Amino acid sequence: MSLSVTPSGQSCGARVTGCDLSGEFEAGLIEEIRRAWLTYKVLAFADPQMDDDALERFTLAMGGFGEDPFFDPIKGRKNIAAIQREADETSPLFAENWHSDWSFLPKPPSGTCLLAVEIPPVGGDTLFSNQVAAFAALPDARKAQLRTLRGVHSATRGYAPDGLYGDDDAGRSMAIRPSEAARARYAHPLIIPHPETGEETLYCSSSYTVGIEGMEDSAAMELILELHQWCESEEFLYRHKWEPGMLLMWDNRALNHKATGGYEGHRRELHRTTIAAH
Repeated sequence: MSLSVTPSGQSCGARVTGCDLSGEFEAGLIEEIRRAWLTYKVLAFADPQMDDDALERFTLAMGGFGEDPFFDPIKGRKNIAAIQREADETSPLFAENWHSDWSFLPKPPSGTCLLAVEIPPVGGDTLFSNQVAAFAALPDARKAQLRTLRGVHSATRGYAPDGLYGDDDAGRSMAIRPSEAARARYAHPLIIPHPETGEETLYCSSSYTVGIEGMEDSAAMELILELHQWCESEEFLYRHKWEPGMLLMWDNRALNHKATGGYEGHRRELHRTTIAAH
């Protein structure tokens, strides 16, 4: 099997072809994929020929299953969740704010996999922000200041009973389970070294970073908003366009991401697994 990796030409991301992930993996394939993943941070497998069994095998090979709080899995599976939206659904779009998956956990997941099950003919792009590049482009004095800070992360805005996906979130087809546990808070350094590459990464998002240790709320929110706007600069972004059957895998330790809409009147479904912390 000949693995071909084509960079997106944007801040991150690459398209992978010549890779059949439907069965047992050839010797050295996972190591080759991991090298490309760490280099490009988002990999789009154009024709992996995968079903849910293959998705689980691949996730295990890439590091095992991570924790998935606040989602119910699909029927018959423990580690696959459906990210879906019905054609006539009118609830707010899921995950349309910048975030790194489950950054509010003590050990956030290293990666996420999404397998396209049903893709609308228009819209539904996923946006990524390269947090390594965003930090590298800051002035040295700003970098030094940020290295001294710790961000406070929480799922309360989304998954608490009074959150966006809480008890009043009617008509949503996704199996989200809000909980008081979402109010928990956990602090991570604002700048983290990537555990595999050593690259310094800006670990902050508008969804889950709710404060800065030792800083008044107003000042903390001002800083978080400033960093959020900086990371939205076009030079740090990658826009992923979906294709039927495609597998997307990204590195939560180096990226933020968000969903986009534009497919009203069409159904959309992707199957998701989480890769454990490393």
